[in-house]
Amino acid sequence: MRPKTLALLATFTVLVAIPARLTAQGAEEHRGHQRYKLIDLGTFGGPNGFLPEPTQAIQALNNHGLVASGADTDIPDPNAQNNSGFFPSDGFIAHAFQWRNGTLTDLGALPGGNNSFANWVSANGLIVGAAENGLFDPTFGKPEADAVLWKDGKIIDLGTLGANFSLATAVNDWGQVVGKTVNTVTDQCEPYSQPFCQRAFLWQDGAMQDLGTLGGPEAIALFVNERGQVAGWALTDSTPNPTTGFPTQHPFLSDDGTMRDLGTLGGTVGFPTDLNNRGQVVGGSSLTGDLASHPFLWDRGTLTDLGTFGGSFGFPESINEAGHVVGSATLPGDQVYHAALWRNGVMTDLGTVDGDPVSGAFHVNSRDQVVGTSGPLSGEWVHAFLWENGAIVDLNTLVRSNSGVQLVSAPDINDRGEITALGKLPNGTIHAFLLISCEEEHVDRKGCEGQATIVTQSSPVPDNPTSTNAIYDRLTPEMLAALRDRFTHRHRGLGIWPRR
Repeated sequence: MRPKTLALLATFTVLVAIPARLTAQGAEEHRGHQRYKLIDLGTFGGPNGFLPEPTQAIQALNNHGLVASGADTDIPDPNAQNNSGFFPSDGFIAHAFQWRNGTLTDLGALPGGNNSFANWVSANGLIVGAAENGLFDPTFGKPEADAVLWKDGKIIDLGTLGANFSLATAVNDWGQVVGKTVNTVTDQCEPYSQPFCQRAFLWQDGAMQDLGTLGGPEAIALFVNERGQVAGWALTDSTPNPTTGFPTQHPFLSDDGTMRDLGTLGGTVGFPTDLNNRGQVVGGSSLTGDLASHPFLWDRGTLTDLGTFGGSFGFPESINEAGHVVGSATLPGDQVYHAALWRNGVMTDLGTVDGDPVSGAFHVNSRDQVVGTSGPLSGEWVHAFLWENGAIVDLNTLVRSNSGVQLVSAPDINDRGEITALGKLPNGTIHAFLLISCEEEHVDRKGCEGQATIVTQSSPVPDNPTSTNAIYDRLTPEMLAALRDRFTHRHRGLGIWPRR
């Protein structure tokens, strides 16, 4: 089924990703920062490699160094411009992959299907995502896709609740999978949605369960922690609000089958962006009047406004087990965004490099190391960054300078300090990379000491190589003025990163 329009959160994430240009920094500035071994995770013969889009705190990397995502094959995709929307549309069939200890494994797709993609890997190596099942959606004329679980090298079709689409968003070590699917009730979600309603599901022990809603017709489950708690959003009614044109949407936390309404900061739109194992939920909420949105932290029944840098908008992304939150927030005037760390009631501006205007943080680990992206206001992601020990640094300056790769964004960092990043190759294609610290005991010293190893695979160069401007949907400065109008959009699903 064709995914529904990306919602408010997707708009916020786009804003977070507007970068600020960085310049090369001297070795003196790198004191306290280690160097990294840079590993190209490669492809299956096609041009591009991918990472899940950080519209939520995705987990494509676990603490054992296992990476799960997707990469192009060299097989043309007959439905590239008309696929189910959760897979790349660069002209090639893409398959989910697992990368571990130097080996890239094709996780395959469902029988008869072409594309697959992974967006979450658990601590013990369970992987979830979506795969085309070989059927065509009778309503939209597009390939159908089902939520899938990869376990012990096998792909498991999690099915649906009777309709023709589902997507798995997260899995815990117990094999509990959450995500979204659609029901078979038509017209109930019109006119603010497509004919079928989205429903939050929990899959466990071979069965898919509808988690219900908060009173309205729709819900989506996004996260599940090791306690089995599920976070997502749900509609509270079916009546469109005059400010947004959509019914009221609240974040929820489901525990033992009971869905708890976490409320909002006064507005009609709220959503979670991450959940930790303590049951703390971080997310975004519009304020009264729906003309601004702030990040929130929900903890043991209390919803706290985390604030901004004086602007109207804050964009939370990730929370660690200590309850520390990262994301981005606007300065007065809402034209400039800085990466932010909310820690123990204190909001820290992580700054930008070389005084440039905008940066956005995507993930924080247990060491309070933060990764994200930076670049110009033109809308192009230019440099992946690392913030640690009170200083922000361009990751490109911490790997071999003559590699020819430009790391444009870093969506994930694990507790060992390993980092996933997207990098632009000299031929214009995009690959997923893993950065491994040269100071960690488990790292082979070969390729370190300023000579980072670049492991690449031979890939065909497309006639029109994908550029970072072409593959990322970005907001121009002129579009910022229309931000309030974008409250008529709500988050509808997860995307593939990069995408067109």
